Amino acid sequence: MTFKVNSGPAMNRRTLMSSMAAAGAMMATGARGAWAATPSRGGHVRVGVRGGSTTDSLDPGTYSHAFMRTMGFAYCNTLVEVDGNNQIRPELLESFEAEKGAATWVFRLRPGITFHDGKPLTADDIIANVNHHIRPDSTSGVKATLASIAEMKREDDLTVRFILNSGNADFPAVFTDYRMMIMPGKDGALDYNARVGTGGYILKEWEPGVRATLERNPNYWRDDRAFFDSADILSISDPTTKQNALMTGSIDIMDQVDLKTVHLMRRNKNIVVEQTKGGLHHTYAMNTTLVPFDNADVRMALKYGIDREALLQKVLRGFGSVGNDHPIAPTMRYHAADIEQRQYDPDRAKHHLKKAGLDSLDLSLSVSDGLYLGATDGVTLYSEQLAAAGINLGIDRLPNDGYWTDVWMKRPFAAAYWGTRATEDMILSAAYQSGAKWNESFWSNERFDKLLVEARTELDEGKRADLYREMQLLVRDEGGTVVPLFADNVFAMSTKIGHPDAMSGAWELDGGRSIERWWFKA
Repeated sequence: MTFKVNSGPAMNRRTLMSSMAAAGAMMATGARGAWAATPSRGGHVRVGVRGGSTTDSLDPGTYSHAFMRTMGFAYCNTLVEVDGNNQIRPELLESFEAEKGAATWVFRLRPGITFHDGKPLTADDIIANVNHHIRPDSTSGVKATLASIAEMKREDDLTVRFILNSGNADFPAVFTDYRMMIMPGKDGALDYNARVGTGGYILKEWEPGVRATLERNPNYWRDDRAFFDSADILSISDPTTKQNALMTGSIDIMDQVDLKTVHLMRRNKNIVVEQTKGGLHHTYAMNTTLVPFDNADVRMALKYGIDREALLQKVLRGFGSVGNDHPIAPTMRYHAADIEQRQYDPDRAKHHLKKAGLDSLDLSLSVSDGLYLGATDGVTLYSEQLAAAGINLGIDRLPNDGYWTDVWMKRPFAAAYWGTRATEDMILSAAYQSGAKWNESFWSNERFDKLLVEARTELDEGKRADLYREMQLLVRDEGGTVVPLFADNVFAMSTKIGHPDAMSGAWELDGGRSIERWWFKA
């Protein structure tokens, strides 16, 4: 079986998988997202986003928040992208072709692309990038996702052949991940400190945790992006400060509007509030290797002890949907809608607590106001709800700076959030596969790991759906993560900003690509 996608039209993942299941050609469908108005060039845009830490690194494998994602997408590209219609399409690639039941993939780069320093983009750079993430001492967040790569072969200056341990029907989608931003190789290693990419903007200044300044790349390889002359990205995690900056004209674009003030923001004639749906979800992750979280009944008590509907209304103000303790969003292809929604049931939580040999339980949940809007409010509500089940939940409130490096996956019970991944395999491999770098609950389940591998190689749609359904059940019922909510992306901008009619919900601000995709209105 052989199938191929070229760099022309976009590829809808549902269409892709149906074609693969039929062992036919992967023909692309759709086109570039329509523009509400003709984009104009020029101007200096200022973007305020959460995240940013003094410990940030330019190593793409360490990217974990909105600031680095926004900056990375401005000065780098990925091999494959998720466009404004949430379709998967080649970016730096001219084509990708699969053979042998999707166990071999041939990637061909677009010719003529250069890095900001003039160095041509070649197959050697791609190999250096991938090796950076999969080398034995790698700490990259996508190491587990790329673990199926057995061998890479450079066939010519623009072509790389990937030989996998087993078939992976979703393999190209792996390269949409924001940590897979392509940077130059040097002597076989990734030279991320060179501060150059192939993107629409050149990184001129970067102060970790504070700001980044970029200028338009005059030699950008595409003419339908990068409309601003220059950009500043500012780390502003406090929502009130950020909203005041937008209202006073100090910034032009902001992520994460405080949902308590959406109605007020919408009254401002100089501001537009936008909303996109995706797989962004909140998590309360327990370290399942530690007491008491190593007990499945304790984990179940914590899952029955949360009132998701109350959190949806009080924390998200209805801008989202309830979660069911697994990460597969209702917008995703293999979301198992028939799985019973877990409800708030303090008596059932008490039952599981008693099964664990406990009459009561004292815990502490770590959280930071800067994680996402309403993060601490959500934990406060959770604490109140758990009290009815005999669980005393203390709130370990911590500063945002250093949260991802010093708290998340370091404290036994911690709040976090996950953005959309392009496929089910990507989020499940990153956060739930045994030994994955970002398996925040340290959960390990042999049956789950087996199903994950089977689903990658299964080309029959019905069988694949069944495999993913069972994985959702395993994570929901046995995993160590409470997933209470899926949150909409709610962001705002000056009325002077233009953008395509269709915006990606993969991440905040058009999949994190606002600087590349948006413009100032003429």
